[in-house]
Amino acid sequence: MRKLRVTALTAGRHDPSRRFRVCQFAGALARRGIEVAEHHPFFSKYTPAPAPALGFVWTAGKILARVPGVAAARLGDLTWLQRELVPGRLTLENFAGRKLLFDVDDAVWTTQRGDSIDRIAALARGVIAGNEFLADYFRRRGARVWVVPTCVDTDRWKPGAANDAAERAEWVVGWSGTSSNLKYLYAIEEPLAEFLGSREEARLLVVSDAEPRFKRIPRGRWRFERWSPAAEVRQARRMDVGLMPLAATDWERGKCGCKLLTYMAVSVPSVASPVGVAAEIMRQAEVGLAATTPDDWYGALVRLRSDRALASRLGAAGRRLVEERYSVARHAETLAGIFRQVAEED
Repeated sequence: MRKLRVTALTAGRHDPSRRFRVCQFAGALARRGIEVAEHHPFFSKYTPAPAPALGFVWTAGKILARVPGVAAARLGDLTWLQRELVPGRLTLENFAGRKLLFDVDDAVWTTQRGDSIDRIAALARGVIAGNEFLADYFRRRGARVWVVPTCVDTDRWKPGAANDAAERAEWVVGWSGTSSNLKYLYAIEEPLAEFLGSREEARLLVVSDAEPRFKRIPRGRWRFERWSPAAEVRQARRMDVGLMPLAATDWERGKCGCKLLTYMAVSVPSVASPVGVAAEIMRQAEVGLAATTPDDWYGALVRLRSDRALASRLGAAGRRLVEERYSVARHAETLAGIFRQVAEED
Protein backbone atom coordinates (compact mmCIF):
# COMPACT_ATOMS: atom_id res chain seq x y z
CA MET A 1 0.00 0.00 0.00
CA ARG A 2 1.60 3.25 -1.13
CA LYS A 3 2.17 6.13 1.25
CA LEU A 4 -0.18 9.09 0.88
CA ARG A 5 0.75 12.73 1.34
CA VAL A 6 -2.09 14.83 2.70
CA THR A 7 -1.79 18.59 3.01
CA ALA A 8 -3.98 19.97 5.81
CA LEU A 9 -4.90 23.66 5.50
CA THR A 10 -6.03 24.75 8.96
CA ALA A 11 -7.26 27.98 10.54
CA GLY A 12 -4.58 28.94 13.06
CA ARG A 13 -2.26 27.59 15.69
CA HIS A 14 -4.72 27.62 18.61
CA ASP A 15 -7.95 27.09 16.71
CA PRO A 16 -9.95 24.35 18.49
CA SER A 17 -11.19 22.82 15.23
CA ARG A 18 -7.65 22.53 13.95
CA ARG A 19 -6.56 20.63 17.05
CA PHE A 20 -9.57 18.32 17.35
CA ARG A 21 -10.45 17.78 13.69
CA VAL A 22 -6.94 17.50 12.23
CA CYS A 23 -3.86 17.55 14.46
CA GLN A 24 -4.79 14.85 16.94
CA PHE A 25 -5.27 12.38 14.07
CA ALA A 26 -1.80 12.90 12.59
CA GLY A 27 -0.06 10.15 14.55
CA ALA A 28 -2.79 7.56 14.01
CA LEU A 29 -2.89 8.33 10.28
CA ALA A 30 0.90 8.10 10.01
CA ARG A 31 0.71 4.57 11.40
CA ARG A 32 -1.66 3.80 8.53
CA GLY A 33 0.71 5.13 5.87
CA ILE A 34 -0.83 8.59 5.55
CA GLU A 35 1.51 11.51 6.15
CA VAL A 36 -0.27 14.75 7.12
CA ALA A 37 1.62 18.00 6.53
CA GLU A 38 -0.22 20.87 8.18
CA HIS A 39 -0.12 24.50 7.02
CA HIS A 40 -1.84 27.30 8.91
CA PRO A 41 -1.45 31.08 8.49
CA PHE A 42 0.93 32.96 10.79
CA PHE A 43 -2.09 34.64 12.39
CA SER A 44 -5.53 33.11 12.83
CA LYS A 45 -7.89 33.55 9.93
CA TYR A 46 -10.49 34.72 12.47
CA THR A 47 -8.39 37.66 13.72
CA PRO A 48 -10.51 40.80 13.27
CA ALA A 49 -9.24 43.90 11.50
CA PRO A 50 -7.77 46.47 13.92
CA ALA A 51 -10.12 49.08 12.47
CA PRO A 52 -13.22 48.86 10.19
CA ALA A 53 -11.54 51.05 7.57
CA LEU A 54 -8.83 48.39 7.17
CA GLY A 55 -11.31 45.61 6.39
CA PHE A 56 -10.41 45.24 2.69
CA VAL A 57 -6.66 45.40 3.32
CA TRP A 58 -7.00 42.96 6.24
CA THR A 59 -8.88 40.45 4.09
CA ALA A 60 -6.24 40.77 1.37
CA GLY A 61 -3.60 40.05 3.99
CA LYS A 62 -5.45 36.94 5.10
CA ILE A 63 -5.57 35.70 1.52
CA LEU A 64 -1.84 36.30 1.07
CA ALA A 65 -1.16 34.43 4.32
CA ARG A 66 -2.76 31.33 2.79
CA VAL A 67 -0.58 31.30 -0.35
CA PRO A 68 2.27 29.13 1.06
CA GLY A 69 -0.15 26.45 2.22
CA VAL A 70 -2.07 26.49 -1.06
CA ALA A 71 1.20 26.15 -2.99
CA ALA A 72 2.26 23.21 -0.81
CA ALA A 73 -1.12 21.53 -1.35
CA ARG A 74 -0.50 21.34 -5.08
CA LEU A 75 2.40 18.94 -4.42
CA GLY A 76 0.47 16.46 -2.27
CA ASP A 77 -1.92 13.64 -3.07
CA LEU A 78 -4.87 15.19 -1.24
CA THR A 79 -5.82 18.49 0.34
CA TRP A 80 -7.64 18.40 3.69
CA LEU A 81 -9.27 21.82 3.91
CA GLN A 82 -10.49 22.71 7.39
CA ARG A 83 -13.48 24.96 6.62
CA GLU A 84 -12.86 27.79 4.14
CA LEU A 85 -9.48 29.53 3.74
CA VAL A 86 -10.87 32.95 4.69
CA PRO A 87 -14.09 33.14 6.76
CA GLY A 88 -17.24 33.38 4.66
CA ARG A 89 -15.44 33.71 1.32
CA LEU A 90 -14.32 31.73 -1.69
CA THR A 91 -10.70 32.72 -2.33
CA LEU A 92 -7.87 30.37 -3.34
CA GLU A 93 -9.63 27.05 -2.87
CA ASN A 94 -9.66 26.36 -6.61
CA PHE A 95 -5.85 26.34 -6.58
CA ALA A 96 -5.41 24.12 -3.50
CA GLY A 97 -4.69 20.83 -5.25
CA ARG A 98 -6.67 18.62 -7.61
CA LYS A 99 -8.23 16.41 -4.92
CA LEU A 100 -9.76 18.59 -2.24
CA LEU A 101 -11.69 17.35 0.79
CA PHE A 102 -13.72 20.01 2.60
CA ASP A 103 -13.87 19.41 6.39
CA VAL A 104 -16.75 21.25 8.07
CA ASP A 105 -17.63 21.26 11.77
CA ASP A 106 -19.82 24.38 11.96
CA ALA A 107 -22.77 25.77 10.03
CA VAL A 108 -20.37 27.90 8.00
CA TRP A 109 -23.00 28.69 5.37
CA THR A 110 -24.69 31.02 7.87
CA THR A 111 -21.73 33.41 7.54
CA GLN A 112 -20.94 32.99 3.84
CA ARG A 113 -20.71 35.76 1.24
CA GLY A 114 -23.24 34.83 -1.42
CA ASP A 115 -22.91 31.13 -2.19
CA SER A 116 -19.19 30.86 -1.36
CA ILE A 117 -19.50 27.78 0.88
CA ASP A 118 -21.63 25.96 -1.67
CA ARG A 119 -19.08 26.71 -4.37
CA ILE A 120 -16.20 25.40 -2.23
CA ALA A 121 -18.16 22.20 -1.62
CA ALA A 122 -18.73 21.89 -5.37
CA LEU A 123 -14.98 22.19 -5.99
CA ALA A 124 -14.22 19.41 -3.52
CA ARG A 125 -14.24 15.65 -4.08
CA GLY A 126 -16.44 15.48 -1.02
CA VAL A 127 -17.33 16.98 2.35
CA ILE A 128 -16.26 15.51 5.71
CA ALA A 129 -19.04 16.71 8.00
CA GLY A 130 -18.86 16.72 11.78
CA ASN A 131 -22.51 15.76 12.29
CA GLU A 132 -25.71 14.85 10.46
CA PHE A 133 -27.10 18.39 10.53
CA LEU A 134 -24.10 19.64 8.55
CA ALA A 135 -24.12 16.57 6.33
CA ASP A 136 -27.77 17.12 5.41
CA TYR A 137 -27.06 20.68 4.26
CA PHE A 138 -24.38 19.54 1.82
CA ARG A 139 -26.24 16.44 0.66
CA ARG A 140 -29.17 18.65 -0.36
CA ARG A 141 -26.73 20.53 -2.57
CA GLY A 142 -25.55 17.40 -4.31
CA ALA A 143 -22.24 16.92 -2.50
CA ARG A 144 -20.75 13.57 -1.59
CA VAL A 145 -20.61 13.51 2.21
CA TRP A 146 -18.97 11.44 4.90
CA VAL A 147 -19.84 11.99 8.57
CA VAL A 148 -16.86 11.91 10.92
CA PRO A 149 -17.73 13.31 14.36
CA THR A 150 -15.38 15.54 16.28
CA CYS A 151 -13.36 13.18 18.44
CA VAL A 152 -11.23 13.16 21.57
CA ASP A 153 -7.84 11.53 22.07
CA THR A 154 -8.83 9.28 24.97
CA ASP A 155 -5.18 8.48 25.72
CA ARG A 156 -4.68 12.15 26.57
CA TRP A 157 -8.14 13.16 27.79
CA LYS A 158 -8.77 10.69 30.59
CA PRO A 159 -9.96 10.84 34.21
CA GLY A 160 -7.52 11.86 36.89
CA ALA A 161 -6.70 9.89 40.01
CA ALA A 162 -9.71 8.84 42.08
CA ASN A 163 -10.61 11.21 44.88
CA ASP A 164 -13.26 11.50 47.54
CA ALA A 165 -15.42 14.39 46.34
CA ALA A 166 -17.16 14.58 49.73
CA GLU A 167 -13.89 15.71 51.35
CA ARG A 168 -13.06 18.42 48.83
CA ALA A 169 -13.30 22.00 50.02
CA GLU A 170 -14.94 23.24 46.83
CA TRP A 171 -17.52 21.92 44.40
CA VAL A 172 -16.47 23.24 41.00
CA VAL A 173 -18.92 24.18 38.27
CA GLY A 174 -16.84 24.50 35.11
CA TRP A 175 -17.07 26.05 31.68
CA SER A 176 -14.36 26.04 29.03
CA GLY A 177 -14.35 27.69 25.63
CA THR A 178 -13.19 30.60 23.52
CA SER A 179 -14.11 34.11 24.60
CA SER A 180 -16.38 34.48 21.56
CA ASN A 181 -18.63 31.87 23.18
CA LEU A 182 -18.84 33.50 26.60
CA LYS A 183 -22.21 34.89 25.48
CA TYR A 184 -23.71 31.45 26.09
CA LEU A 185 -22.42 31.44 29.66
CA TYR A 186 -23.79 34.95 30.23
CA ALA A 187 -27.21 33.68 29.10
CA ILE A 188 -27.41 31.43 32.17
CA GLU A 189 -25.75 33.85 34.58
CA GLU A 190 -28.94 34.32 36.62
CA PRO A 191 -29.47 30.65 37.61
CA LEU A 192 -25.72 30.28 38.09
CA ALA A 193 -25.65 33.24 40.46
CA GLU A 194 -28.63 31.83 42.35
CA PHE A 195 -26.98 28.42 42.69
CA LEU A 196 -23.58 29.77 43.72
CA GLY A 197 -25.24 32.05 46.25
CA SER A 198 -27.08 29.12 47.84
CA ARG A 199 -24.07 26.79 48.14
CA GLU A 200 -21.14 28.23 50.06
CA GLU A 201 -18.74 25.54 48.82
CA ALA A 202 -19.64 25.99 45.13
CA ARG A 203 -17.37 27.93 42.81
CA LEU A 204 -17.45 28.64 39.08
CA LEU A 205 -14.30 27.98 37.05
CA VAL A 206 -14.05 29.67 33.65
CA VAL A 207 -11.28 28.45 31.32
CA SER A 208 -10.90 30.70 28.29
CA ASP A 209 -8.58 33.01 26.37
CA ALA A 210 -10.10 36.11 28.00
CA GLU A 211 -11.57 36.87 31.41
CA PRO A 212 -15.38 36.98 31.59
CA ARG A 213 -17.35 40.03 32.73
CA PHE A 214 -20.22 38.92 34.92
CA LYS A 215 -22.91 41.27 36.15
CA ARG A 216 -24.57 39.10 38.80
CA ILE A 217 -21.96 36.67 40.06
CA PRO A 218 -19.70 38.20 42.75
CA ARG A 219 -15.98 38.10 42.01
CA GLY A 220 -15.28 35.89 44.99
CA ARG A 221 -17.54 33.12 43.70
CA TRP A 222 -15.77 32.54 40.39
CA ARG A 223 -12.25 32.37 39.08
CA PHE A 224 -10.69 32.59 35.68
CA GLU A 225 -7.87 30.47 34.33
CA ARG A 226 -6.31 31.20 30.98
CA TRP A 227 -6.56 28.29 28.58
CA SER A 228 -3.40 26.61 27.37
CA PRO A 229 -2.82 23.30 25.59
CA ALA A 230 -0.60 22.12 28.43
CA ALA A 231 -3.20 22.82 31.13
CA GLU A 232 -6.54 22.02 29.44
CA VAL A 233 -6.85 18.40 30.59
CA ARG A 234 -5.85 19.21 34.16
CA GLN A 235 -8.34 22.09 34.21
CA ALA A 236 -11.19 19.86 33.02
CA ARG A 237 -10.37 17.22 35.64
CA ARG A 238 -10.85 19.81 38.40
CA MET A 239 -14.51 20.27 37.49
CA ASP A 240 -17.29 18.47 39.32
CA VAL A 241 -19.77 19.36 36.59
CA GLY A 242 -19.27 20.89 33.14
CA LEU A 243 -21.61 23.41 31.52
CA MET A 244 -22.55 23.63 27.85
CA PRO A 245 -25.28 26.24 27.34
CA LEU A 246 -26.26 27.03 23.75
CA ALA A 247 -28.86 29.00 21.85
CA ALA A 248 -31.17 27.19 19.42
CA THR A 249 -30.27 28.53 15.98
CA ASP A 250 -28.74 26.83 12.95
CA TRP A 251 -25.28 27.99 14.01
CA GLU A 252 -25.57 26.10 17.30
CA ARG A 253 -27.22 23.09 15.65
CA GLY A 254 -24.11 22.82 13.50
CA LYS A 255 -21.74 22.63 16.46
CA CYS A 256 -20.09 19.27 17.08
CA GLY A 257 -20.15 19.09 20.87
CA CYS A 258 -16.40 19.31 21.49
CA LYS A 259 -16.87 20.95 24.89
CA LEU A 260 -19.27 18.24 26.03
CA LEU A 261 -16.98 15.48 24.74
CA THR A 262 -13.98 16.77 26.69
CA TYR A 263 -16.02 16.81 29.90
CA MET A 264 -17.19 13.27 29.19
CA ALA A 265 -13.66 12.04 28.42
CA VAL A 266 -12.46 12.97 31.91
CA SER A 267 -15.63 11.48 33.51
CA VAL A 268 -17.19 14.82 34.41
CA PRO A 269 -21.03 14.90 34.25
CA SER A 270 -22.55 17.81 32.37
CA VAL A 271 -25.51 20.12 32.20
CA ALA A 272 -26.17 21.03 28.59
CA SER A 273 -28.66 22.67 26.28
CA PRO A 274 -30.36 19.88 24.27
CA VAL A 275 -29.35 21.40 20.92
CA GLY A 276 -27.78 19.64 17.95
CA VAL A 277 -25.07 17.11 18.76
CA ALA A 278 -25.51 17.66 22.50
CA ALA A 279 -29.09 16.39 22.25
CA GLU A 280 -27.93 13.43 20.15
CA ILE A 281 -25.22 12.50 22.66
CA MET A 282 -27.66 12.64 25.56
CA ARG A 283 -30.00 10.32 23.66
CA GLN A 284 -27.19 7.81 23.15
CA ALA A 285 -26.42 7.51 26.87
CA GLU A 286 -27.22 9.12 30.18
CA VAL A 287 -24.14 11.31 30.44
CA GLY A 288 -25.61 14.52 31.84
CA LEU A 289 -28.74 16.55 32.46
CA ALA A 290 -30.51 18.64 29.83
CA ALA A 291 -31.47 22.23 30.67
CA THR A 292 -33.51 24.77 28.75
CA THR A 293 -35.07 27.22 31.23
CA PRO A 294 -33.37 29.05 34.13
CA ASP A 295 -35.19 26.71 36.51
CA ASP A 296 -33.76 23.73 34.60
CA TRP A 297 -30.20 25.01 35.00
CA TYR A 298 -30.61 25.73 38.70
CA GLY A 299 -32.39 22.44 39.37
CA ALA A 300 -29.80 20.37 37.49
CA LEU A 301 -26.93 21.87 39.48
CA VAL A 302 -28.76 21.30 42.76
CA ARG A 303 -29.47 17.70 41.81
CA LEU A 304 -25.88 16.89 40.83
CA ARG A 305 -24.51 18.57 43.94
CA SER A 306 -26.89 16.62 46.16
CA ASP A 307 -26.73 13.21 44.45
CA ARG A 308 -23.07 12.21 44.25
CA ALA A 309 -23.95 8.69 43.09
CA LEU A 310 -25.87 10.08 40.12
CA ALA A 311 -23.02 12.41 39.22
CA SER A 312 -20.57 9.51 39.35
CA ARG A 313 -22.77 7.32 37.13
CA LEU A 314 -23.19 10.08 34.55
CA GLY A 315 -19.45 10.74 34.48
CA ALA A 316 -18.61 7.06 34.00
CA ALA A 317 -21.22 6.70 31.25
CA GLY A 318 -19.75 9.71 29.46
CA ARG A 319 -16.29 8.20 29.46
CA ARG A 320 -17.59 4.91 28.06
CA LEU A 321 -19.52 6.67 25.29
CA VAL A 322 -16.50 8.72 24.21
CA GLU A 323 -14.38 5.59 24.03
CA GLU A 324 -17.03 3.73 22.01
CA ARG A 325 -18.17 6.43 19.56
CA TYR A 326 -16.10 9.62 19.74
CA SER A 327 -12.45 8.60 20.10
CA VAL A 328 -9.53 9.17 17.78
CA ALA A 329 -8.86 5.43 17.97
CA ARG A 330 -12.39 4.75 16.72
CA HIS A 331 -12.37 7.13 13.75
CA ALA A 332 -8.75 7.24 12.52
CA GLU A 333 -9.49 4.24 10.31
CA THR A 334 -12.60 6.00 8.99
CA LEU A 335 -10.54 9.00 7.90
CA ALA A 336 -7.83 6.78 6.43
CA GLY A 337 -10.45 4.96 4.36
CA ILE A 338 -11.84 8.25 3.00
CA PHE A 339 -8.38 9.49 2.05
CA ARG A 340 -7.42 6.27 0.27
CA GLN A 341 -10.75 6.09 -1.53
CA VAL A 342 -10.39 9.60 -2.94
CA ALA A 343 -6.68 9.21 -3.70
CA GLU A 344 -7.40 6.19 -5.91
CA GLU A 345 -10.01 8.03 -7.98
CA ASP A 346 -9.14 9.59 -11.33
